[in-house]
Amino acid sequence: MKEQFQAYVLRQHDQEGVTASIEQLKKEDLPNGDVTVQIHYSSVNYKDGLATLEKGGVVRQYPMVPGIDLVGTVEESVSARFAPGDRVISTGFEPGVSHYGGYSEYARLQSEWLVPLPQGLSEQEAMAIGTAGFTAALSVDALIHAGISPDMGKILVTGATGGVGSMAIAILAKLGYTVTASTGKKQQEEALLRSLGASEVISREEADAPIKGAMGKQQWAAVVDPTAGPALAERLKQVQYGGAVAVSGLTGGSDFESTVFPFILRGIQLMGIDSVYCPMTKRERIWAKLGGEWKPDRALALGVREITLGQLPHTLENILRGGAVGRTVVRICSE
Repeated sequence: MKEQFQAYVLRQHDQEGVTASIEQLKKEDLPNGDVTVQIHYSSVNYKDGLATLEKGGVVRQYPMVPGIDLVGTVEESVSARFAPGDRVISTGFEPGVSHYGGYSEYARLQSEWLVPLPQGLSEQEAMAIGTAGFTAALSVDALIHAGISPDMGKILVTGATGGVGSMAIAILAKLGYTVTASTGKKQQEEALLRSLGASEVISREEADAPIKGAMGKQQWAAVVDPTAGPALAERLKQVQYGGAVAVSGLTGGSDFESTVFPFILRGIQLMGIDSVYCPMTKRERIWAKLGGEWKPDRALALGVREITLGQLPHTLENILRGGAVGRTVVRICSE
């Protein structure tokens, strides 16, 4: 392990607020944990962007190394689960929030936060999937367990050009579902969304148009919704009998107003998707699928951009502005 290594560090100051810069850290700067990982890649998520804001509601203490995702090689371990040389993934739990995360050449972590890198995935692919792809897979898994099958009709995916949306389209299409993609960037990104596997692309305005009355036309067998916000109420009105909605994010807002009618007249299910504290047995099962029959090949081939630590500030600002398309991975260390 290097005596000094690079990390992207957030610090809070009375006058300046929160600042971010690349610093040189030492081994003793790392927080407690039973596994030390040399990080090869991290990724960029909306939550990572929020972490850079003083009132973003993500970081619980400073200084902090953000980055909720990471993949790399175990350097040191006192855990029975992992040995030096093992390749591991960390998504969710505390890294990047209350524990130094993935934007660093090294991290010292709790072994219960780590999943072995599954066969079928390279390290770069694992971070191209990252929390966004893992959340998308959890959403698909929830729909399947709710009884949604490909022959039931169209699946609406909102925020389709974002990380969760693009990965969900690729997974659903691979499993034989018919996908309608909703996006605020229809003109610019329709070709990309169709390449990911969408059969139809509609504008955000079309998908979210207010519907008079308590119920609307039954359009969707299910919805994968990483955006939520007030428009969620309109989507609920359009889900067909026995359908389901998997909600995983709030880029459209945290509040919505609805009635009980979609639930008691059509028997639909509204399911919350949590990727942060997902149990390890389920986490390992989903990652195994992502390395196998659910691998989002089209998304990995079409929508992945690689950057360096030095390019993080602009990239994080862009994702907060809603300008992100597909997935961005951060090359941390190439050793």
